[in-house]
Amino acid sequence: MEETSREAVATAVQRVAGMLQRSDQLDKVEQYRRREARKKASVEARLKAAIQSQLDGVRTGLTQLHSALLDVKDIQGSLADVSKDWRQSINTIESLKDVKDAVVQHSQLASAVENLKNIFSVPEIVQETQQLIEQAELLQAHRKLMELECSRDDLMYEQYRMDSKNTSDMNLISIYFEDVQSLSDELAKQLWMVLQRSMVTVRRDPTMLVSVIRIIEREEKIDRRMVDRRKQTGFIPPGRPKHWKDKMFQVLEHTVSTRIEGTQSVTREADKMWLVRLLEITRKYVVDDLIIVKNLMVQCFPPHYNTFNSLYHAAVSARVKELASEDLEANEIVSLLTWVLNTYKSAEMMGHPDLFSECDINQLEPLLPKEVVDHLLSKYIQTFTLNITGWLRKALETDKKDWHKDSEPEADQDGYYQTTLPAIVFQMFEQNLQVAAQIDGEFKGQVLKLCLKQMNSFLIRYREEAVAYKEEHLRDRQLPPCYVHYMIAIINNCQTFKESINSLKRKYSQSPEPTESDAAIDKTLGGVAKDGCQFLLDEVFLDLEHHLNELLTRKWLSGSHAVDTICVTVEDYFNDFNKIKKPFNQEMTKEALRRVVVEYIKAVMQKRMSFKNADERREGAERMIREADQFSFLFRKLAGEDTERLCGAITAIAEVFKLTDPTLLFLEVTTLVSKYPDIREDHIQALLAVRGDASREMRQMIIGTLSENKVASSATSQPIFRDIPVPTILNVQNC
Repeated sequence: MEETSREAVATAVQRVAGMLQRSDQLDKVEQYRRREARKKASVEARLKAAIQSQLDGVRTGLTQLHSALLDVKDIQGSLADVSKDWRQSINTIESLKDVKDAVVQHSQLASAVENLKNIFSVPEIVQETQQLIEQAELLQAHRKLMELECSRDDLMYEQYRMDSKNTSDMNLISIYFEDVQSLSDELAKQLWMVLQRSMVTVRRDPTMLVSVIRIIEREEKIDRRMVDRRKQTGFIPPGRPKHWKDKMFQVLEHTVSTRIEGTQSVTREADKMWLVRLLEITRKYVVDDLIIVKNLMVQCFPPHYNTFNSLYHAAVSARVKELASEDLEANEIVSLLTWVLNTYKSAEMMGHPDLFSECDINQLEPLLPKEVVDHLLSKYIQTFTLNITGWLRKALETDKKDWHKDSEPEADQDGYYQTTLPAIVFQMFEQNLQVAAQIDGEFKGQVLKLCLKQMNSFLIRYREEAVAYKEEHLRDRQLPPCYVHYMIAIINNCQTFKESINSLKRKYSQSPEPTESDAAIDKTLGGVAKDGCQFLLDEVFLDLEHHLNELLTRKWLSGSHAVDTICVTVEDYFNDFNKIKKPFNQEMTKEALRRVVVEYIKAVMQKRMSFKNADERREGAERMIREADQFSFLFRKLAGEDTERLCGAITAIAEVFKLTDPTLLFLEVTTLVSKYPDIREDHIQALLAVRGDASREMRQMIIGTLSENKVASSATSQPIFRDIPVPTILNVQNC
């Protein structure tokens, strides 16, 4: 309390200090005082009102509690009076037992008198009822049957009330009315027969179906009444409850199931498309039946039944479960799942426009449990994996046979050689992906992933077969007759495979992100194409081998046409290589130029000859420069590529040979090394040896100086000398 007072004083001081910050505010002190006094009076008035309200509430509550206490005392007194009166009435009730027995006896006599007419006329009523049943007058027959059952049940009930242990009288009544139960059974047979033919009956005579439903509803009411009486008295007539409504649903369910099961008219042995036909017939029957149900039968049944959609759904579900349990083939699995997951709820079946108002497809349970669907999908994947492996193997074997033909492979619209292998492979993939897409998107993605995985394995085998094809050709270069053309087709197929894979991914992939299979396929395709290009270049250089061996020899110096022949041969081969698609064609041309230059420089490094004098060096250098220009002209013509660096290596070496002043040799070699940093010391030694006029001291000086001032090799420069070996023993051919 003290703390609260201190806080209030501190707040007041702060408030007053805020009001009197300037001297001119002192004139308003009285005004401030009156305003604060009014506020204080207002707050006190509100507090008083609140306290008065609380006091009034407490006073009212006390008054009500006092009144409740008085009421409780009055109730206690009344209960005591009731208890006293109840004890006094027990003796009175026991004295009325004779009256009660008389009432029961009177009730039995009254029931007997009331049913006396029916009792004596039971045989006649039974006969009339039998005739009415035979004449299909079901409502009248049921009315007669109810009269007989009512008479029997009332007599048995009164007998039960009088002496429930007197079984002889009960049996006497049962024997007398024994034909009633047989009539009931006969009438039930007629009802079930009408329900079994309900689809026909509702179109011919809907009143008959309505009569059946009315009879069943009456029996349901009697069943409920008898069951309620059994709870009160313990008595229930024989044959009750009949449960005809439950039986009705069983009959309808069996009828629907029989109709659906009866749609299978063919087997797998007779028709490979048996399942497709079966499912289509089932779809048609179900739609036709449900349209009849909606337009005709619904009006015959009470609205609260609402069972026909569920009956058909349950029957169809049971049927497809049976089909799913069979040993289905891959295409049959797809047909079944497509029908179950898509067709069933589509506008062709349960979503049909004519059924829209009666059937909510969103409320229908799945026809097959998820675990069954997953099992079928897994089985399909296993079968598809085996099938596609076999298909790919067979396609590759067929393509390999074409490689040995005497005729060239076909060309596409742009003139590039190709085989039918990519088209066959991707037609298989396309067909299976289209089938998978009919099921759902997730499964389509699984099949695409599997296709790409199998594609990578297939391409690995494709690469192995291409290598075997090349090795077979090397054993006899005359065979196969169109080796070059089919190797070109193999290279071009790699580009077709890549384009087809990208097309499949764009069309069927749900995720644009690259996968591990993508990288593996690209790597394998690149390897196949690279190997193919390498094999073709090997073929070229096998034909050039003799002419390459003439380079930088005495025969070459004396006027050999080796380079002319090399250029003509390369150009001739590349006329065929024009059938190779880009970018493989361009890469192959670059590689061919590099190999030609490397082989030329290798001929220099092998020191097949050594120049004897300055004239030979000049003549040889000029020849090298001319031949470098020949190579440059040829490959610019073939590919339009820059040949300066590669062909320039031959020219740079020629300049070393052409130099007439040996004292400047160091500068010329230094220039060569600066242009081609990958050149090694043994290369320089070989060049100086071929030049023929460099003394031992000069060679050592040049090599030593270059070693001290070695130029760092640029990572971006195209290496030329790196792959050129220099023989350890130099055999000089001076002749």
